[in-house]
Amino acid sequence: MLLRDPATWRDVLWLLVDAVAGFVTALLPVALIAYGVEGLVLLAGLWHAVSGAYWYAFIPVSGFGSAVLCAALGAALIALGLVANPALLRAHFHLVRALLAPTREARLEQRVRRLAETRHDAVDDSAAALRRIERDLHDGAQARLVAMGMDLGTALALIEKDPAGAKALLAQARSSSAAALTELRDLVRGIHPPVLAERSLADAVEALALHCCVPVETDIDLPGRYGEPVEAAAYFAISEVLTNAARHAGARRVWLDLHFAPAAGGGGALCVAVTDDGRGGADPSAGSGLRGVERRLAGFDGVLAVSSPPGGPTMVTMEVPAAPAAEPVSSPSGHRR
Repeated sequence: MLLRDPATWRDVLWLLVDAVAGFVTALLPVALIAYGVEGLVLLAGLWHAVSGAYWYAFIPVSGFGSAVLCAALGAALIALGLVANPALLRAHFHLVRALLAPTREARLEQRVRRLAETRHDAVDDSAAALRRIERDLHDGAQARLVAMGMDLGTALALIEKDPAGAKALLAQARSSSAAALTELRDLVRGIHPPVLAERSLADAVEALALHCCVPVETDIDLPGRYGEPVEAAAYFAISEVLTNAARHAGARRVWLDLHFAPAAGGGGALCVAVTDDGRGGADPSAGSGLRGVERRLAGFDGVLAVSSPPGGPTMVTMEVPAAPAAEPVSSPSGHRR
């Protein structure tokens, strides 16, 4: 199987090429400087010890005059090394990358495999979200609306015989309608927070920090708006991380940094760092909410990294590829709580 793997033959080719070209491009930068220094050392007095029996490059060392020539040649080699060494080192790195970096086909295969995994996770997450919405509607708002309908029917039957009892039932129905409306608003907020549609991601994250049960110090620097799916993914990821810090880490304080990092070729990424002073020991592979965050971000080619040694502190960093909208929206930043 190893002999049929193209990567194996590329490794063999690298061994052969690097043994020659790689050795030269790696050694020559050091050799130029070292050999140039030797010419200066000859002028400094070493020519006395080797006079008549030593050649420096093409110069026979026979006296002070030849030592001066050696020093001049050494200075030229040092200058050449300072100019050419960066190019030689880049050539060495390009050679290694050309032979060892994954091929275009390998990158495409990895990309397809990654997309298949994230698609499967996205389908599972969507199905789970639909089941959650159905359960919340059935157990919450639907039950309250059914009870309200029964109260209104009973009040209608009692309105002539027992006006006081009908009035109490109407008050109860009004209370049920208000509770149902609150539950529906909470449900909608869990699907897509209104503050994201009305304001911005920065404002939504500020609101999360203000409502967190532990003090959160935020540093937010966003140039504008982003795609709705990206903003929603970042919002819910930050919400989950803050919830974990408050409920499970025993944190007394949380620091949240959110900014946009532009890329050289256009676009960029939303970068999030959440640090808490809790007990540490967070592990995304243990089935915690961080695993759900990782799956949510994977649908956008985002990444999540967790540093959480036992005893803390815990730092969760997230990056989501994104591009700002054409018209930036001003938003507050640097809030301290």
